[in-house]
Amino acid sequence: MTETTDLLAALAAARSALVRTADGLTDEQAAARPTVSSLCVGGVIKHVLATEEQWLRFTVEGASALPHELPNGVTWADIMAGAAQPPQWMIDHQNGFLMLPGETLADILTRYEKVAARTAEILATADLDTSHALPPAPWLEPGGSYSVRRVIMHVIAETAQHAGHADILRESLDGQKSG
Repeated sequence: MTETTDLLAALAAARSALVRTADGLTDEQAAARPTVSSLCVGGVIKHVLATEEQWLRFTVEGASALPHELPNGVTWADIMAGAAQPPQWMIDHQNGFLMLPGETLADILTRYEKVAARTAEILATADLDTSHALPPAPWLEPGGSYSVRRVIMHVIAETAQHAGHADILRESLDGQKSG
């Protein structure tokens, strides 16, 4: 096996654990928020697929795939203090954790399958050592860069972490343990 094959297998296992949390759920159950957080199973899956999609675009396009621009004159401190309206990309990111009206679990899972196929397609020809500079954002290493290898490891970790969140949500919904 190649390193890419190993990385894709690890990602597939994490994806499987995440998707299993939605087995048998209705759209209403997938959108329900059974804990004190605003998270729901469908929203967690939606967030993870969007994260994977964006980071894999980063491996091809570089920093332009991770737009974190702020409006003119607005600083990160303003945003964090609530002193300025967050830009639309931040609102979209927050909505990525929710199932919005009209969204279905089936559509989210179908989109996730397409993202997974695109990830495999990109990694089939990617050089794992290719790096791109990270855009400026408080949660990213200033002046840092990520290789394709680091991106895929990040996506694996993100998927596995959120699979755990989704498992807790599912257990809170109906007592079912997916793991």
